[in-house]
Amino acid sequence: MINESIPKKRVRDVFFCFFALGSLWGFSEIVLGEAIRASGLPFRAGILTGIGFGLMAIAAALFRKRAMLLIIPVVVVAVRQLAVPVLQVPFVCKANSCLAVGLEGFALTGAIALAWRKIEKRFAVRVAVPVSAAIISAGAFWAIGMKVAPCPYLLSFNRPGGLISFIAAEGIPWAVFSGILFPVGYWVGRRLRERVPAFAIKKPAFYFAISVLVIMISWTASGIAIANGL
Repeated sequence: MINESIPKKRVRDVFFCFFALGSLWGFSEIVLGEAIRASGLPFRAGILTGIGFGLMAIAAALFRKRAMLLIIPVVVVAVRQLAVPVLQVPFVCKANSCLAVGLEGFALTGAIALAWRKIEKRFAVRVAVPVSAAIISAGAFWAIGMKVAPCPYLLSFNRPGGLISFIAAEGIPWAVFSGILFPVGYWVGRRLRERVPAFAIKKPAFYFAISVLVIMISWTASGIAIANGL
């Protein structure tokens, strides 16, 4: 629940910032993800998870509103689901990819909330938080994803010891990239902590216009990419 003591204008500013960051994560999942796949680079899922966690770190450090961080994974799922109206496919077609992002975002939000008082002061905590969230979300995805809409790759881990193998193959790369990019994102957010809120207060129309522009470009580019089969 949003803290009622936060001024309504500030809630609006936080919402648009988080919505824009979620849109950027969704854009990276679709457009950048396909670019990574086409280039043949390894650890595609790990890189994308790290980018998403880095964006959430910016949000966490920038406005320090824990509950509102959940806006970001919800937006990413919505961008992912653009395939439903664009390609006229059932919701279930993107169910597992949405599940993965949702679990990552919710696990990270929970880890941030638990370590809230220490994350600002200790670099080690800023590494441990995303690493633990990545491992937990990988394990949860293996367990839940098997029952939702498992792809052949995920089903290859449906065997004795499959959870350990999946965490080794996917969870560890998620954790490594997240452990690198989350602290970077948090550093960026801290650097912008005074500037962005002040800018939103002094020039609200410009702040709103920039946020909407980022959102529109991210969603439009993602929709075009989906329409072209990316």
